[in-house]
Amino acid sequence: MATQMTSDDLVGIFRDTIVALVRRDGVDLSARQLGVFLTCYLNEGAHTVRGLAGQLNVSKPAITRALDRLSDLDLARRKVDPTDRRSVLVQRTTKGSAFLREIRSVMGEMIASGRNSTETAPRRPAAAG
Repeated sequence: MATQMTSDDLVGIFRDTIVALVRRDGVDLSARQLGVFLTCYLNEGAHTVRGLAGQLNVSKPAITRALDRLSDLDLARRKVDPTDRRSVLVQRTTKGSAFLREIRSVMGEMIASGRNSTETAPRRPAAAG
C-alpha cells in the first residue's frame, strides 16, 4: 500500500532535488529559468513568450531573459512562428530533454530512498558575523 506524502515530504524532495542539481557539474538555473523550462517541457503544445508570461504571471521581458539563458545552454530554442512572424515559438531541444530526464531521475532517487531534507546534506557552519 502506498503511503501518502505530506507537503513537508514534497518540499523536502524538492529541496533535495535542487541541492543535487546544484552540486553536480552542469547547468545551474534560477527559479524563474527552471519555471520556464519546466513549463515548456511538461505542458504540451506550442509555447510563446506571451503565453509563458501569462501562464507564469510574469512580464514578457522576464520570460525573454529566462529564454536567453535557456537558449545559451541549449535547453530551449526560439523559432519565428511561420503563421505569425511577430510571434516567437519556444522549442524543446535534445539537451533539454536530457536535463528533464536527469531531474526526474534525481527526484525518483530521492523518493525511492525515502530521504528527507535533513538527511541529504550536512549543515554548513553559520558564518561568523
